Amino acid sequence: MAGVDTYFEISQRGSTMGREIRGGLATFFTMAYIVVLNALILGSATDGTGAKLDQAQVAAATALVAGVMTILMGVVARFPLALAAGLGINAFVAFEIAPQMTWADAMGLVVIEGVIIAILVLTGLRRAVFEAVPTQLKTAIGVGIGLFLTVIGFVDAGFIRGSAAAPPLSIGIGGKLVGWPTLVFVLGLLATLIMVVRKVKGAILIGIIGSTVLAIVVESIVKVGSSAGGTNPRGWSLNVPKLPEKFVDLPDLGLLGKFDLFGSWSQVGWLVTVMFVFTLLLTDFFDTMGTMVAVGQEGDLLDESGNPPRTREILFVDSIAAAAGGAASVSSNTSYIESAAGVAEGARTGVANLVTGGLFLLAMFLAPLVTVVPFEAASTALVVVGFIMMTAVRTIDWTDYEIAIPAFLAIVLMPFTYSISNGIGAGVIAYVVLKAAKGKFREVHPLLWAVAVLFVVYFARGVIGEWLT
Repeated sequence: MAGVDTYFEISQRGSTMGREIRGGLATFFTMAYIVVLNALILGSATDGTGAKLDQAQVAAATALVAGVMTILMGVVARFPLALAAGLGINAFVAFEIAPQMTWADAMGLVVIEGVIIAILVLTGLRRAVFEAVPTQLKTAIGVGIGLFLTVIGFVDAGFIRGSAAAPPLSIGIGGKLVGWPTLVFVLGLLATLIMVVRKVKGAILIGIIGSTVLAIVVESIVKVGSSAGGTNPRGWSLNVPKLPEKFVDLPDLGLLGKFDLFGSWSQVGWLVTVMFVFTLLLTDFFDTMGTMVAVGQEGDLLDESGNPPRTREILFVDSIAAAAGGAASVSSNTSYIESAAGVAEGARTGVANLVTGGLFLLAMFLAPLVTVVPFEAASTALVVVGFIMMTAVRTIDWTDYEIAIPAFLAIVLMPFTYSISNGIGAGVIAYVVLKAAKGKFREVHPLLWAVAVLFVVYFARGVIGEWLT
């Protein structure tokens, strides 16, 4: 125990083994929802060939990668920062990248992105690129992703639906909230929000479980059925909530290694492929930089320069996690702000990660349960997470139009165009153009000019493609 204390610096950071264990448990229960949610997000999308990923396989692989990477973060970086499949990034992979190629091709891009991030960490370029983007624009990107997740949640739950006539979106069916699944979603969302307000640990996971139990009861009594095929618009989305034949099963890890590094280049061309990788890169590592600082602040673990201990190790493990997520077909893994819940419970070292990671590994054996959860239950988490990400909007200076306008474009274009890359690109381009128009060329980092040029090419790829052909 003395060796463990010395290696993890438990006493030095003012912690105890008991506090580390409690912190590890708190972190797991506040982010364990990702095992279910990642399977539902990735499992609901189809790739360019019409193929879908098996939800139970995604759940098992999600738990495996989260467990291994969280433990690796604890052992190598000795920092109480857990990792799992990133929300927002998984939506980007599922709804934008995969439909243009195969799942293997899409996950190959995630692996490439993780390798690039690792190289950026080792060369010191990651921090340079991070510092090139204004802090408030980075905040806006996170807010936009939050709104994007919120829209996905409302749409998947059937709370908001498309309309052939004006307005293009409306509540429920024909502007009316009808059907038992919608009632389950509304009650589940309200219950989860109440728990969030009351600061209940694991509110999101409890909300998913509680909504699923209610859905199972409703289905057993009313026999709502599925909405698949369009003949029963009041039915359940994706999964009909019924108890599985077995709750515990050996994990099916058949998705491990199912990635292709080079297939996308021939499928969609080098330009689109490069922009996909770049967008994954941009979305991924900015989030980690902010998360590790926020968690460090919560635990009073930052130095006088505002950096957490072993910053390089933290960033390197995070980059390995990104590549590992792609290699396991569960999308990029990244650091979770929910780790702050564990820090609030007393976690200060990597020992808490050993607890959190171990629980994720146990969760692999509960993968059959994901087939029980309908979108109406899981989508409550998307809306709540969207709200949490939205709260950062208060840090943007809306009186400074030079940053407020780019931030606005980044925020609104993500949900309105159902595209994370569109929002990031519009925000970066607008920032560079407005600074140039004001003659403030020196305020724009040279790297940001290059980023803006890449996004201009990205938006003009249709015209460029016509010219080339």
